[in-house]
Amino acid sequence: MINTQDKKGFTIIEVVLVLGIAALIFLMVFIAVPVLNRNQRDTARKNDLSLVSTAVTNYSNANRGAWPGTEKLRSFLGTDLSKYTNKDQVSVDSKKTSVTVGDTQVKVVTGMKCGESSKEKQVLVPGTSRQFAVVVLLEGGPTHFCQDSGA
Repeated sequence: MINTQDKKGFTIIEVVLVLGIAALIFLMVFIAVPVLNRNQRDTARKNDLSLVSTAVTNYSNANRGAWPGTEKLRSFLGTDLSKYTNKDQVSVDSKKTSVTVGDTQVKVVTGMKCGESSKEKQVLVPGTSRQFAVVVLLEGGPTHFCQDSGA
């Protein structure tokens, strides 16, 4: 007697194999998405640093090389960065030379320039009185990003 009945459907091994492959794909996505978000936030912080550096350079150029005091820096950054961000999001810490643009805290240090950077800290080296360094804390990679004034 010949059995002509064909069994249709998936075996349990095929189902487990497909579920395993799907689980690997989801795992890779869940690992990659936070890294991409962190990199986007770091890029935004670097852009904010560049805006602050440009604003301080523009102030210095418009005022014969003078360094803006805290109140002048606050008002100048508020007007200079208004085309990029909400003016209410720009504030200057009066006790330190740090500027907050949105949620990014940017430190501006006069008379210094960027030195070697390590994972733990950003080393600043003495520069001329017309130079300044702008430093921001990042989430990934090296923990600090520094930009010189180039003067």
